[in-house]
Amino acid sequence: MTLQDLQTLVDYHVCARGRMLDALEPLTPEQFNRDLSSSFKSIRDTVMHLYFADWVWLKRWQGDSPTVRPVIEPFPDVATARRIWAEHDRALQALVDGLGEAGVDRVFHYQMFNGPPAASPFSQMLQHAVNHGSYHRGQVTTMLRQIGAAPPKSVDMIAFYRERA
Repeated sequence: MTLQDLQTLVDYHVCARGRMLDALEPLTPEQFNRDLSSSFKSIRDTVMHLYFADWVWLKRWQGDSPTVRPVIEPFPDVATARRIWAEHDRALQALVDGLGEAGVDRVFHYQMFNGPPAASPFSQMLQHAVNHGSYHRGQVTTMLRQIGAAPPKSVDMIAFYRERA
């Protein structure tokens, strides 16, 4: 992978999440918080999990290795989620840009939540974070359909590439 490949992955991740959040905007608070008995109880809880995972990976790449889940107030609404993620995305994009080509395969050492140390090349960790996001965005799409709401505009990576071309 090249630095440009990683920057493109970040751009895709941000774009796909934005489309997911766009689809969530029209939801009522009841729909956003409804117990749908999925991997995470509600759409909001799934969105919170997505944010938490992105937050943890960014912290690890910044040299901090949280070993306990932080207390993060649940997003009261989609606008709050969008605002907080915008701050996160600026930090992530700056980090990736700052790695330079030599940093693509830089090995980051961190501590797992259950205690043991771990180490992985940045390119693999970023691919994991984006893939993780895709998995849970798919769950959100299913949850939207369960409540009769419209799914997001396509978040397929190939659609992203086509639109950029």
